[in-house]
Amino acid sequence: MNITDIRDGIAANVGTISGLRTAAEIPDNISPPIAVVSLNSVQYDTAFGAGLNSLQFAVSVIVARVDERRAQERLNDYISTGASSVKAAIESDKTLGGAAIDCRVTEMTNIGSAIIGEVTYVAMDVIVTVYSE
Repeated sequence: MNITDIRDGIAANVGTISGLRTAAEIPDNISPPIAVVSLNSVQYDTAFGAGLNSLQFAVSVIVARVDERRAQERLNDYISTGASSVKAAIESDKTLGGAAIDCRVTEMTNIGSAIIGEVTYVAMDVIVTVYSE
Protein backbone atom coordinates (compact mmCIF):
# COMPACT_ATOMS: atom_id res chain seq x y z
CA MET A 1 0.00 0.00 0.00
CA ASN A 2 1.51 3.29 -1.13
CA ILE A 3 -0.69 6.20 -0.05
CA THR A 4 1.20 8.74 -2.19
CA ASP A 5 0.65 6.66 -5.34
CA ILE A 6 -3.05 6.22 -4.49
CA ARG A 7 -3.50 9.96 -3.94
CA ASP A 8 -1.68 10.67 -7.20
CA GLY A 9 -3.92 8.15 -8.99
CA ILE A 10 -7.10 9.77 -7.69
CA ALA A 11 -5.82 13.24 -8.66
CA ALA A 12 -4.80 12.00 -12.13
CA ASN A 13 -8.26 10.52 -12.74
CA VAL A 14 -10.02 13.71 -11.59
CA GLY A 15 -7.59 15.71 -13.71
CA THR A 16 -9.24 14.33 -16.83
CA ILE A 17 -12.17 16.73 -16.24
CA SER A 18 -11.67 19.74 -18.47
CA GLY A 19 -11.03 22.96 -16.55
CA LEU A 20 -10.76 21.35 -13.08
CA ARG A 21 -7.36 21.63 -11.43
CA THR A 22 -6.23 18.90 -9.04
CA ALA A 23 -3.94 18.60 -6.05
CA ALA A 24 -2.83 15.23 -4.70
CA GLU A 25 -1.79 16.98 -1.49
CA ILE A 26 -3.33 19.88 0.40
CA PRO A 27 -1.90 23.04 -1.21
CA ASP A 28 -0.81 26.19 0.60
CA ASN A 29 -2.93 28.29 -1.77
CA ILE A 30 -5.85 27.30 -3.97
CA SER A 31 -6.94 28.49 -7.37
CA PRO A 32 -10.49 27.28 -8.02
CA PRO A 33 -11.98 25.32 -9.51
CA ILE A 34 -9.80 22.70 -7.84
CA ALA A 35 -10.17 19.19 -6.45
CA VAL A 36 -7.96 18.45 -3.44
CA VAL A 37 -7.34 14.84 -2.36
CA SER A 38 -6.97 14.11 1.37
CA LEU A 39 -6.80 10.88 3.35
CA ASN A 40 -9.62 10.39 5.87
CA SER A 41 -8.91 6.94 7.32
CA VAL A 42 -7.23 3.56 6.88
CA GLN A 43 -8.61 0.21 7.98
CA TYR A 44 -5.89 -2.42 8.09
CA ASP A 45 -6.27 -6.16 7.50
CA THR A 46 -9.87 -6.11 6.32
CA ALA A 47 -9.73 -9.38 4.35
CA PHE A 48 -7.59 -12.06 2.75
CA GLY A 49 -5.73 -13.04 5.92
CA ALA A 50 -4.53 -9.54 6.71
CA GLY A 51 -3.69 -8.79 3.08
CA LEU A 52 -6.31 -6.16 2.21
CA ASN A 53 -6.52 -2.60 3.48
CA SER A 54 -9.42 -0.20 3.03
CA LEU A 55 -8.63 3.50 2.71
CA GLN A 56 -11.10 6.36 2.64
CA PHE A 57 -10.26 9.61 0.86
CA ALA A 58 -12.13 12.88 0.52
CA VAL A 59 -11.85 14.76 -2.75
CA SER A 60 -12.80 18.33 -1.88
CA VAL A 61 -14.08 20.14 -4.96
CA ILE A 62 -13.85 23.90 -4.46
CA VAL A 63 -15.30 26.55 -6.78
CA ALA A 64 -15.29 30.33 -6.68
CA ARG A 65 -18.32 32.00 -5.18
CA VAL A 66 -18.50 35.05 -7.44
CA ASP A 67 -22.15 34.28 -8.11
CA GLU A 68 -23.80 31.86 -5.66
CA ARG A 69 -26.12 30.38 -8.28
CA ARG A 70 -23.35 29.80 -10.82
CA ALA A 71 -21.14 28.25 -8.13
CA GLN A 72 -23.91 25.80 -7.22
CA GLU A 73 -24.45 24.96 -10.90
CA ARG A 74 -20.75 24.15 -11.28
CA LEU A 75 -20.88 21.80 -8.29
CA ASN A 76 -24.04 20.22 -9.72
CA ASP A 77 -22.09 19.47 -12.91
CA TYR A 78 -19.35 17.77 -10.87
CA ILE A 79 -21.93 15.73 -8.91
CA SER A 80 -23.99 14.66 -11.93
CA THR A 81 -23.19 12.10 -14.60
CA GLY A 82 -21.54 13.28 -17.79
CA ALA A 83 -18.26 14.80 -18.95
CA SER A 84 -17.71 16.76 -15.70
CA SER A 85 -18.67 13.93 -13.32
CA VAL A 86 -16.11 13.51 -10.54
CA LYS A 87 -17.48 10.03 -9.80
CA ALA A 88 -17.08 8.91 -13.41
CA ALA A 89 -13.59 10.38 -13.64
CA ILE A 90 -12.36 8.70 -10.45
CA GLU A 91 -13.85 5.34 -11.42
CA SER A 92 -12.54 5.54 -15.00
CA ASP A 93 -9.44 3.62 -13.83
CA LYS A 94 -10.41 1.72 -10.70
CA THR A 95 -6.81 0.61 -10.12
CA LEU A 96 -5.69 4.27 -9.96
CA GLY A 97 -2.79 3.66 -12.31
CA GLY A 98 -1.96 0.32 -10.68
CA ALA A 99 -1.75 1.71 -7.12
CA ALA A 100 -4.93 -0.04 -5.91
CA ILE A 101 -6.93 -3.22 -6.33
CA ASP A 102 -10.19 -1.31 -6.68
CA CYS A 103 -11.85 2.00 -5.83
CA ARG A 104 -15.39 3.22 -5.52
CA VAL A 105 -16.97 6.62 -5.04
CA THR A 106 -19.44 6.06 -2.22
CA GLU A 107 -21.00 9.44 -1.47
CA MET A 108 -20.97 13.22 -1.76
CA THR A 109 -21.09 15.16 1.50
CA ASN A 110 -20.52 18.57 3.04
CA ILE A 111 -21.83 20.74 0.22
CA GLY A 112 -21.85 24.39 1.20
CA SER A 113 -19.72 27.44 1.88
CA ALA A 114 -16.08 27.03 2.78
CA ILE A 115 -13.86 29.80 4.10
CA ILE A 116 -10.24 29.37 3.09
CA GLY A 117 -7.95 32.14 4.19
CA GLU A 118 -10.27 35.13 4.09
CA VAL A 119 -12.15 34.07 0.97
CA THR A 120 -15.52 32.31 0.86
CA TYR A 121 -15.88 29.51 -1.69
CA VAL A 122 -18.49 26.85 -2.36
CA ALA A 123 -17.29 23.28 -1.88
CA MET A 124 -18.26 19.64 -1.55
CA ASP A 125 -16.51 16.43 -0.57
CA VAL A 126 -16.64 13.31 -2.69
CA ILE A 127 -15.82 10.22 -0.61
CA VAL A 128 -13.71 7.50 -2.25
CA THR A 129 -13.10 4.04 -0.80
CA VAL A 130 -9.92 2.40 -2.06
CA TYR A 131 -8.88 -1.23 -1.58
CA SER A 132 -5.16 -1.94 -1.58
CA GLU A 133 -2.70 -4.59 -0.46
